[in-house]
Amino acid sequence: MDKAIELAREAGLRGEVPVGAVLSDAAGRIVAVAANQVEAARDAGAHAEILVLRAGSGALGTKFLADCTLTVTLEPCAMCAGAIAAYRVKKLIFGAYDPKSGAVDHGPRLFAQATTHHKPEIIGGVRDGECGQLLKTFFAGLRDA
Repeated sequence: MDKAIELAREAGLRGEVPVGAVLSDAAGRIVAVAANQVEAARDAGAHAEILVLRAGSGALGTKFLADCTLTVTLEPCAMCAGAIAAYRVKKLIFGAYDPKSGAVDHGPRLFAQATTHHKPEIIGGVRDGECGQLLKTFFAGLRDA
């Protein structure tokens, strides 16, 4: 989570919503890292999770990430949760809960649906306060601007 938080901080400094993601293999080695690039890429789909899953798949030369852990600073949205299922990620670890846009413990609760074919192990709320504060500070700065 340290690396994901570092990436989130850097993204916030670039004017991106501060979300960072790290993909690691079964041995715990980092395979890929990413942060939000929605503003820079002018792409609503350039979420940290999507970017890191694509990069990790490319780095490992496989379409599935069945032995990998995804660590991200914010509860994934529906788009990202769907991608996590599609890539068959083994474990999802996330920081701040997202009652408004989250889709793991909130909203559609994608992995609780019978129609979701792959369900990762999920650990939520890791360093929730710290990850949440990054977002609160970022959005407060936008309101003050």
